[in-house]
Amino acid sequence: MSREARTLSVPEGVAGERIDSALTRVLGLSRTAIVKLLEDGDITTSGRAMAKSERVTSGQVIDVLMPEPLNQDPIPLTPLDGLRVVYDDEHIVVVDKPVGCAAHPSPGWMGPTVVGALMAAGYTISTSGPAERAGIVHRLDVGTSGLMIVAKTDVAYTRLKEAFRNHEVEKTYHALVQGHMDPVSGTIDAPIDRHPKEDHRFAVIAEGKESITHYEVIEFYRSVSLVKVELETGRTHQIRVHFSALNHPLVGDTTYGADPVLGKSLAMSRPWLHALELRFKHPVSSEELILNAPYAPDLQACLALLSEAVLP
Repeated sequence: MSREARTLSVPEGVAGERIDSALTRVLGLSRTAIVKLLEDGDITTSGRAMAKSERVTSGQVIDVLMPEPLNQDPIPLTPLDGLRVVYDDEHIVVVDKPVGCAAHPSPGWMGPTVVGALMAAGYTISTSGPAERAGIVHRLDVGTSGLMIVAKTDVAYTRLKEAFRNHEVEKTYHALVQGHMDPVSGTIDAPIDRHPKEDHRFAVIAEGKESITHYEVIEFYRSVSLVKVELETGRTHQIRVHFSALNHPLVGDTTYGADPVLGKSLAMSRPWLHALELRFKHPVSSEELILNAPYAPDLQACLALLSEAVLP
């Protein structure tokens, strides 16, 4: 299969960033994929191969030989159990994503995906954006449940991506964090970037990207707090990183410092995090949509254990 060659001019918004970070944002590929292209000499400027430590400048012309597109979806061609359609029209479909399901296919992921499940169920998905991320305008981690919007038409894709960039989509999450939050409401304003030593993690880093999280405690339990979270920015792992930085990691989130004993006692094998509500204007009709998704079963079971005060 032939590989696509792209020529792009660096937008002002990523000027000064390292080439691997900038192209991750511009091309929609993973950082791992960008680094592989750099190592193979497939990213050039003025005829020379670029190094991953280089920083880009506004207007710089860069040539990229894109990786081969994924030629198959890693899930069977059957609708995914547990994937619930919350809203559907000719332009968009909003789903309640179950835990254990990725947003789209990616190298190394052989489990179910939202894109694959929808296509298997007969939905038409926008072809805008990178081929492996068709129709995806925002993502949830594999271990996070809740609401996701998928574009069915190219016009919906373009307008929704712009709405997310302009912070016009209001996203509300609920998270269960260790300890009792004090103060009970506030804003976490701390820049985030990839962890300098552990590529699979992110961290609060002084020179990172602006990241803002608003929170309000809903309820205190014996040793944890149920918190409403609203994102002003949408960085990878933002909620998990921010609460970990405050020494209140999400229950079950051992990647970011959660107590494994507490998680086990509450039967949580993943971070207690749920994308509860989306508020946005329809990309074509401009109708205001307010959509909700109930807690996933494992999250409900965890709260039931807390309510019964079965913890020692």
